Amino acid sequence: MTLGKLLELANHSGGTLYLMALLLLAALTVIIERSLYLQKMQQGGEALIALLQAHAGLGSQPVQAALQQHAKLPHVSLFEAAAIEATDAARDTCAGHLEEAVMREVPTLDRSLWVLDTVITLAPLLGLFGTIIGMFSAFSVLGDVQNGAGQVTGGIAEALIATASGLLIAMIGLVFFNWLNTKVRVIVHQLETIKLMLLNRRFGAGPGARADLRAV
Repeated sequence: MTLGKLLELANHSGGTLYLMALLLLAALTVIIERSLYLQKMQQGGEALIALLQAHAGLGSQPVQAALQQHAKLPHVSLFEAAAIEATDAARDTCAGHLEEAVMREVPTLDRSLWVLDTVITLAPLLGLFGTIIGMFSAFSVLGDVQNGAGQVTGGIAEALIATASGLLIAMIGLVFFNWLNTKVRVIVHQLETIKLMLLNRRFGAGPGARADLRAV
């Protein structure tokens, strides 16, 4: 299909195909940016969890080197919150501060996903709207008795391209929206895991820790 034919179809759809092209561009931008960002976050979180498992002390050289390397990760805010905690702080107090750090970081993970969600909802509706406009153009030739039937069927086929385009954009967006949401849940689970690991390494499993746990 030539560029001229695509432009003709876009014009017959009342311009909705142009809008869907913008929606597709916005969806692809969010998908690429969030995919790269969340993949980096997940890999960095896995590395920090592995280091915590191998090195119990937060002040150990490997852990400190990893924190400097992954300084932009949301996970690092948990280590910073644990580092500034008072030495005589109770487990519940420390846990509350770490949970606060988690809550501050969560909004940065699903940022811009609302754009993808909007595209998934809006693209099929725009496609249907473009098809209806295309139908108007197709049925407007019925006054031509000789060529009316052929032009109507051809016009309907062209008008349905708008609906098909909207559904295709929505399906692509839905697949990646669910995949990105899964990535977000994995990273949130990493944050909760690091929170628990930091608490266990600071307070251990002694009598004081067990008393704090019973009080929760």
